[in-house]
Amino acid sequence: MAQFLQVHPQNPQPRLIQIAVKLLAAGGVMAVPTDSSYALVCHLDDKAAVDQLRRIRGVDERHHLTLLCRDLSDLSSYAKVDNRQFRLLKAATPGPFTFILEATKEVPRRVSHPQRKTIGLRVPDHPSLQALLQAHGQPLLATTLIPPGQTEALNDAEEIREKYEKVLTAVMDAGACSLEPTTVVDLTPMDLGDAPLLVRKGRGELHLLNL
Repeated sequence: MAQFLQVHPQNPQPRLIQIAVKLLAAGGVMAVPTDSSYALVCHLDDKAAVDQLRRIRGVDERHHLTLLCRDLSDLSSYAKVDNRQFRLLKAATPGPFTFILEATKEVPRRVSHPQRKTIGLRVPDHPSLQALLQAHGQPLLATTLIPPGQTEALNDAEEIREKYEKVLTAVMDAGACSLEPTTVVDLTPMDLGDAPLLVRKGRGELHLLNL
């Protein structure tokens, strides 16, 4: 049965954040709010948790998973980035953007794209999620919480609890999120001198990237 953690959207209670950290460290999969929609998250290095996250979401290993990072200081450990790519990342983070980048060897193969060896990276602008990332001390693996067979993400914590209480470890309720997903931008074409590729238009403002 999923625990229901009702956190303040702007000033999350440290006690509840620590509970969430312990649940993740023990292999839990949680639903958390972001600056777009709710997302599923788990510990990056926990294979069983990653498999469970994929089962809940209804995706296989070809689906791009995303690393949620506190800030860009985590970047060099998990993604290969040149100066031009870094300038774009700095201009658009934190915010509702997901960037696809070449993964480093620090990223377990099971969570990077099997053919391309890429990973999604995102620095969210949501106080409760930022508090969780800060307390956790490293990025979380994530995917947008879209039920299998549907196209719209969930944004209501009560509905998420009702639908997933038997398969999730916890739901972090910080109020309703936007129904609009992140903007996804593939930066890997820049490795060959090409322009970034817009994969999905979402909440992110494209003018920040000159797209």
